[in-house]
Amino acid sequence: MNTDRFSVSAEEYLAESSALFYLNDAVTQLLQHRDEFIQFGIVRYFAEYFTSVKNGNHVLFREFSYVKGTAHNRASFIHIFWKCFRQIGKNRDLLTMTEYTSLLQLLCPDFPVEIVQNTAKIVLMEDATDCPMSLSDFIYAFQIQFYYEELLESVLVIYEDLLEGKNPNTVIVPTSTSAETISSEETDTQEGVESSVLLECIEGLCERFKHKHPPLSAIKEVLESSTRISYYGFLMALAKHEGISQGIGALPNRSDLLIDPEMDQELERL
Repeated sequence: MNTDRFSVSAEEYLAESSALFYLNDAVTQLLQHRDEFIQFGIVRYFAEYFTSVKNGNHVLFREFSYVKGTAHNRASFIHIFWKCFRQIGKNRDLLTMTEYTSLLQLLCPDFPVEIVQNTAKIVLMEDATDCPMSLSDFIYAFQIQFYYEELLESVLVIYEDLLEGKNPNTVIVPTSTSAETISSEETDTQEGVESSVLLECIEGLCERFKHKHPPLSAIKEVLESSTRISYYGFLMALAKHEGISQGIGALPNRSDLLIDPEMDQELERL
């Protein structure tokens, strides 16, 4: 028996497991469809609801506020997207941002276009975001953008502050207002910001986000590989980092992205 679960308080467990989030949703769904589920059996309803949560298919066709509600929901949605549209990669099809948006909205009707736009900027390095993209390029960038969306928004604010020459020692949170002027010639002639300075700022930021960030070891590995880095270059490096992807647990390694024996067997039966 794993005794680690006894080392946290009840409040910490509820927060980390998002149990109250799911219980609240289960009760809400029950009340909204009371007549149907009373005949179905309330005990059976709760059992099947939480089984679907465990299996990860609970986010299918749900509203975006629910899909993004927990880390498990986000990972489940990414996994379902891969399972549903893996064939695009096998066929080596290239799709535009608009087409990927349409696919995502088949699974979640109100899925925001902005997340897909930001994903395209990662893949295409902010240039010509209407260019076609392969599934493998898109899906790993989408995973980073969607799973760590709030963190990346804060990193972008920090990055823009650094580009403007604000004092890196005070840019620990995105609301920093202190600044020092640096040579404009230096920023004009070199792309991005100093990786070491960005790392220092992100380390402080991760303290606020607790577990809602990639492993710091992976972030350090990415940023210590070059002296300067751009924002989208940083995100692309995160998207390509297999350790980060494995930590999320939604997608296989790139070499196995198009392999799904169970799905292939199902398709052969059709």
